[in-house]
Amino acid sequence: MANDTVILTTLNAAWSEPGSVLDVFLESFRTGESTRELLDHLVIVSLDMAAHARCRQVHRHCFALVTGGVDFSGQKNFMTDGYLKMMWSRINFLGQVLEKGFSFIFTDTDIVWFRNPLPHFYLDGDFQIACDHFTGDPDDLSNAPNGGFAYVRSNSETIEFYRFWYAAREKHPGLHDQDVLNSIKHDSFVAELGVKIKFLSTELFGGLCEPSRNMSRVCTMHANCCIGLSRKISDLNAMLRDWRRFMALPRDDKHSVSWTVPRNCR
Repeated sequence: MANDTVILTTLNAAWSEPGSVLDVFLESFRTGESTRELLDHLVIVSLDMAAHARCRQVHRHCFALVTGGVDFSGQKNFMTDGYLKMMWSRINFLGQVLEKGFSFIFTDTDIVWFRNPLPHFYLDGDFQIACDHFTGDPDDLSNAPNGGFAYVRSNSETIEFYRFWYAAREKHPGLHDQDVLNSIKHDSFVAELGVKIKFLSTELFGGLCEPSRNMSRVCTMHANCCIGLSRKISDLNAMLRDWRRFMALPRDDKHSVSWTVPRNCR
């Protein structure tokens, strides 16, 4: 974008097959309010060549990030060894993006976009992240962050923060990036860095852990707190149906619509 911000998502073969998560993700941009044009700034980062080939069929901006000797193509269930390697590869890559001078919105592909989130980010936040559970205070470090959605400005503080975060995996073997973030957010080194951390409200950036209560304001919804690809796809499609139903109603009747999820992810 004009301010050197790019939207990034990562994708493997299991999530890129026709009818899988990628199709729902892209469809949400086409049906959301002021989101279709954001597709021009979305780069899909493919973790294997099958996902890259599929990306090139359906989207303009595809980047192949292939890790030698590691196969990321299959379904990676939460906390398996393959899942952990994939998550840490992502953190390392995002740090490199910051080092190249690009700010980014990172979004998991199992997130549906309903509105442009850019007007809702904090002006004073370097690292802004969605939550599984939000306390109501964007500065409260006891918020439960979810690494599936974040807005990060490229500056010396965030570059060093991502280096520290990636290096911290060695002190916390067997933990994923989110749990390590929960640990290092209290670290004195992070405080000394001066990186301004903000937590995003689930009213605007909701998920199945804590759905947004306001469809008139919600920007994104995440199929978090859900294990299993078929369950995710089912509930993501249900979110899109709920959204279309909401948008089709007259203004005075929109208050009557609420989410029908979690359903399969219950």
